[in-house]
Amino acid sequence: MLQIGDEVYFSAVFLLVLFGTRSAIGASAVTASIYVFIVMFRFPQVPADQASQVLRPTGLASAGVPVVAHRAGGHDAPENTIAAIREASRNGATGVELDLGFTADGEAVLMHDETVDRTTNGTGAVGTLRLAELRTLDATGKHRLGEKFKGEKVPTLQEAVEECINHQLTIFFDVKDQPDKAAAALGEMYHKHPVLYNSSIVCSFQPKVIYKMRQADPGVVTALTHRPWSLSRYGDGTPRSLSAWTNYWLGVLDVLLDWAHHHLLWNLCGVSAILMQKDFISLDYVQYWAERGVEVVGWTINTAVDKQYYQDVLKISYITDSLREDCEPHY
Repeated sequence: MLQIGDEVYFSAVFLLVLFGTRSAIGASAVTASIYVFIVMFRFPQVPADQASQVLRPTGLASAGVPVVAHRAGGHDAPENTIAAIREASRNGATGVELDLGFTADGEAVLMHDETVDRTTNGTGAVGTLRLAELRTLDATGKHRLGEKFKGEKVPTLQEAVEECINHQLTIFFDVKDQPDKAAAALGEMYHKHPVLYNSSIVCSFQPKVIYKMRQADPGVVTALTHRPWSLSRYGDGTPRSLSAWTNYWLGVLDVLLDWAHHHLLWNLCGVSAILMQKDFISLDYVQYWAERGVEVVGWTINTAVDKQYYQDVLKISYITDSLREDCEPHY
């Protein structure tokens, strides 16, 4: 259902439309249409106890919080590999975040980038390579510990899921695009491994991906990933465009997108968590989402000081590139 307090935002929409159209009837119609749309097409959140099993797994120390290895811990081992999953488990992670990609022959594999250039010794777009071709590449790429893990291959989604289950790791499936393919591939995993319903979550920056996943299987725990100003700026804060005018309008879209995430999209998709960039998280922010039954997970937390803050003050889960030492963020 819509949360107490949402009437404030519908009132704001009403006033904004009223100001723009000078028509009380038109403003009422638009506001009512938005409300009816949400009520009719939204997905309810999965049961709270199921979401809690995924986001607050049992077995943690009394003062501990869940720690998720970003790209399976891309600083400690070659990212998105079986070796990284094993290393994350060995280093005490409660979960791993894995990136989903697809080969030319439709096989689901672990890959963050659109190309294999950065993470392997090969070149080319993932979507133009067949699985057999991808298997010939060394997934250690230019990793700082490449010699230690030399010969590691790009794993399939199936291989990665089985490895995570063996290590009892929570899986954060990160989906960049291709919602239909992703929903089908992940749906197959949930069908083969029902344990995933209580030990995994599907995440994406793209609301359409999450909505499609909920359509395919309403029983899957999901999360929206968000970073304010992501349309106008890169992860390191650099403007995406050299044009001041373009950046201005991208900034306007950023404001609208941020509002939509916090007041509309989470409700429409029925997510159980929001994965937020660490610079925008505070105790008030955590409380805002707690009132809506949504967990906050911070990313990417790469220093001992920040990790202590998350454990002792915020008391929420976080995603990190390394479980062993401080490191720079991997964008």
